[in-house]
Amino acid sequence: MLKACLNGGRRRDDHPAVPLTAAELAADAVRCADAGAAAVHVHPRDDGGAESLDPAVIAAAVDAVRAARPGLPVGVSTGAWIVPDPAERVAAVRAWTVLPDFASVNAHEPGAAEVAAALHERGVMVEAGLWTEAAVHAWRRWPTPTGRVLVECMAEPAEVALADAAAILAALPDGSPPVLLHGEGPATWPVFAEAVRRGLHTRVGLEDTLLLPDGTTAPDNATLVTTARTLTPARPARPPLR
Repeated sequence: MLKACLNGGRRRDDHPAVPLTAAELAADAVRCADAGAAAVHVHPRDDGGAESLDPAVIAAAVDAVRAARPGLPVGVSTGAWIVPDPAERVAAVRAWTVLPDFASVNAHEPGAAEVAAALHERGVMVEAGLWTEAAVHAWRRWPTPTGRVLVECMAEPAEVALADAAAILAALPDGSPPVLLHGEGPATWPVFAEAVRRGLHTRVGLEDTLLLPDGTTAPDNATLVTTARTLTPARPARPPLR
């Protein structure tokens, strides 16, 4: 599964094609789905351009994507930088009027287990963000079921990110949920290649990188997805049903 991460914390001064409004996220989601993305991850913004977990902001973004591309799974972040107080993050999730298909929870953050539990109570699939081996151990103590594990290599030197990926993956217990592996910055494409080599889910988008593998600036998210698809081995054709 290739996921498109459309914006993250990026702003227009980072790249002119970063989608910010609900309408921009929806239009970009359609382009990325057409290019081969199977899901999108978005960071909805309020009227001032700040990332938000406010029910109205989440609803506007999720509704817009679903109206533009019905059936395309859409997820959001619950990062502590958006709402630092854990109790307020839990309250925000419980107040959502429109539910995304999935939401990421960084296991190392204060209150992560409680946020994951609130998402599960609402019927939102939990993605556990694991940045370190220590985060793996914190996540394993959650009582809440996890739908997907995100092995997130935050170090930008590729060799460090790849070593981190190997260590985190090795720390995962047998029977873990499906894994999505990705990197950021200069490590994005080397970690992407490692995810493909291992047969893992992965992602690409302006949240993670502004560059194509050759070092040139990507025009937009759809180009990043198109490029990623060219680097992914084609699935063998299924035999016809008889």
